[in-house]
Amino acid sequence: MRISVKAPAKINLTLDVLAKRPDGYHEVEMVMTTVDLADRVDLTLRGDGEITLDCSASFVPDDIRNHAYKAAVLLKERYQVREGVHLYIDKQIPVAAGLAGGSSDAAATLRGLNQLWNLGLSLDELAAVGAQIGSDVPFCVYGGTALAKGRGEQITHLNTPAPCWVILAKPPIGVSTADVYGNLRVQEIDNHPLTGQMLRAISEQDFPMMCQALGNVLENVTLSLHPQVRQIKELMMASGADGVLMSGSGPTVFALVQKEAKVHRIYNALRGFVKDVFVARMLGAQEGEMLA
Repeated sequence: MRISVKAPAKINLTLDVLAKRPDGYHEVEMVMTTVDLADRVDLTLRGDGEITLDCSASFVPDDIRNHAYKAAVLLKERYQVREGVHLYIDKQIPVAAGLAGGSSDAAATLRGLNQLWNLGLSLDELAAVGAQIGSDVPFCVYGGTALAKGRGEQITHLNTPAPCWVILAKPPIGVSTADVYGNLRVQEIDNHPLTGQMLRAISEQDFPMMCQALGNVLENVTLSLHPQVRQIKELMMASGADGVLMSGSGPTVFALVQKEAKVHRIYNALRGFVKDVFVARMLGAQEGEMLA
């Protein structure tokens, strides 16, 4: 038996850091939404109880360092499953890009195994397992658009934002989330995102307000460490994007555009500067099981 599950990328419409927590994580408040740039996770039942993994990208680890592999191990141990699984990840989302590719793969694995192993778990139960893997995994289990608090595991589902195009560009560098947070001085943040305004913009499907409310407190840290990210952002703005922001800890920058004519202009400008450029649409609504 084999199941295929989509694993969409996420972007941060806002990312605010409120405090450093006693457990070493940061207290965050962020609005996230999924886009239709996606990996695909194929899950094949194994009768021998083993968990194995292959990936189309050779540099992606195939053991417990991989979030999808870890998700399978945790689910198998927690629910004492006898069967195993072979995972194959068709990688389309750039790695270490601020797009939660690994977290989305883990979430897709949890959703797929729930069906493959006949566990009958709710998305809430799967999200609780996902919280042990990474802060973005609970959001990725649900998909759609949400406000995430705590260290990212406290999810409030939101309406679908105003429809638009999303152009994503990733420079040829990887960014360590730990390094970015390590260089963030929470007490010195003086320009917090307008989270309330973003929530209102999404509720009212007000595209101009959504663009005005874009904000990410990690952006200045990554821009100072990696000048290429600033150049991409400035090029998007100069090419006519309606709104521009770095996603997560970067280095991917995205542009929001409503008019399709602008999409081609921005895409062509970026392709002359960086290799990894993608055009996507916001998914916006929850995708449920997202099984292909």
